[in-house]
Amino acid sequence: MATTTTLQPTAASPQVFLSNSPTPATQDLPIPRGPVTSTLSFYQPPADSSAPFNYVETPPAGQPQRNFGENPQPVQLSDLRGRESAFTLDSNAFAALSHVPSAATDWSSDAHIKAVYYPEVERLLLDNLPGAHKVVLFDHTIRRNTPNATRGPVTRVHIDQTPASAAARVKLHLGADEADELLKGRYRIVNVWRPLNGPVVAHPLAVADSATVRDEDLVGVQHRYPDRNGETAGVAYNPGQAWYYWSGMRNDERLLLKCSDSDETVGRWGRVPHTAFVDPRTPEGAVGRESIEVRALVFG
Repeated sequence: MATTTTLQPTAASPQVFLSNSPTPATQDLPIPRGPVTSTLSFYQPPADSSAPFNYVETPPAGQPQRNFGENPQPVQLSDLRGRESAFTLDSNAFAALSHVPSAATDWSSDAHIKAVYYPEVERLLLDNLPGAHKVVLFDHTIRRNTPNATRGPVTRVHIDQTPASAAARVKLHLGADEADELLKGRYRIVNVWRPLNGPVVAHPLAVADSATVRDEDLVGVQHRYPDRNGETAGVAYNPGQAWYYWSGMRNDERLLLKCSDSDETVGRWGRVPHTAFVDPRTPEGAVGRESIEVRALVFG
């Protein structure tokens, strides 16, 4: 269920939160840093040229989980550590925030996450996205890189939303009258991503600078839920795409990923391809990454 509490931005709010409490390390291993080349998995069209689809849950009998393939390509990724301020949601469709405090502790409890962490995410977005006046959090996913995890890191380049599915999300999570009014203004879908057992050593998250991603690189993929259909975007390989990762992400750091933006003046930069990836320098015995991503509708 969506959280529809409307918060007002804090006057003269800073662009990052400050904390005097460092995040404790969960593993005493060297953290790979600096540029690295890794193989990323890009979109490969269905062999029969049919419209691509992906089932969120177990597919019906006789249907594949997805009908499109993967195109693995070696990609050089630059480390944005130390360059965080060079990237913004409007210019690149991702942003990196440091020293973000949190009182959330029980990541096994949805009730605790919604009661404690959701309000923190709402405030983070209102204080760091200029013009934002209303935030609606509509779901979250916890990923664990363990054999029995419900959801693990996604090692396929993708974008969570398309312009069509973003508009549909507004209508899905708000009443018809309010949705119609909000759709007249600017609305964005932003994911807030953070590790739970940082610093991240295994399966870090890679992001592409949206300004280097062409519209023709993106392919709408029908995202089939048990009760409805949405749409995500597959991403075709293009050597002109610029890729980044944030080495050794800590628990007090947040990556903001913009999946859609209705503002046509920044429309080309309104979506960020992303994927987990295997860093070939990952030390043996590295703890599997655990993370949470919260998805938000941001208005204004």
